[in-house]
Amino acid sequence: MECLYCQGNLVRKTVSHAVTRKGYHLIVDVPAWVCEQCGEPLFDEETVNEIQAMLREVDSRVKKLTPALA
Repeated sequence: MECLYCQGNLVRKTVSHAVTRKGYHLIVDVPAWVCEQCGEPLFDEETVNEIQAMLREVDSRVKKLTPALA
């Protein structure tokens, strides 16, 4: 596979993915294709779907813990 940005070679690695939203920070280690030349990660569809499911779950739990402002 080739990098979408620099056409470098992609290799399978585990990377840290950080998300900041709705008052929380989440850092998870996930599989990705990483460019050997520029370091850009590329996530496959399954990984993206799992990250999104995790964020929906955390969002719902944060909502339960956050009091409504009057």
